[in-house]
Amino acid sequence: MAEGWTRALKNDRIEVFSAGVQNHGLDPNAVKVMAEAGVDISGHESKSINDFKDMDLDVVITVCDHAHETCPYFPPRCRIIHAGFDDPPEMAQKLAEQGADEDTQMACYRKVRDKIKAFVEALPDTLEL
Repeated sequence: MAEGWTRALKNDRIEVFSAGVQNHGLDPNAVKVMAEAGVDISGHESKSINDFKDMDLDVVITVCDHAHETCPYFPPRCRIIHAGFDDPPEMAQKLAEQGADEDTQMACYRKVRDKIKAFVEALPDTLEL
């Protein structure tokens, strides 16, 4: 979702790449809630941070605590910023285990989607801190 928002809102100012600690595939619920907001991420691919080992990156922004704590590699000479958003799949799974309906589960995705949008709207000014 962060890559989608950045491409939609800041593509003229920020070259964005998205990766995770592991490839999990594209989350269909993330695709759905981003489409609701008018952003198509259906063509995005799940990539690993290892795919970017040879790139000279200026900034790496971790968007979940798991990635921030377990990322096996951060490129040298880049700034690391942590923006700890909740993990929608994890939240939705916990709600499902408690018997929550699909709408309640999807609300987790929408909440995080909107928080990520607000974070991206403040870029790149927040990178100057």
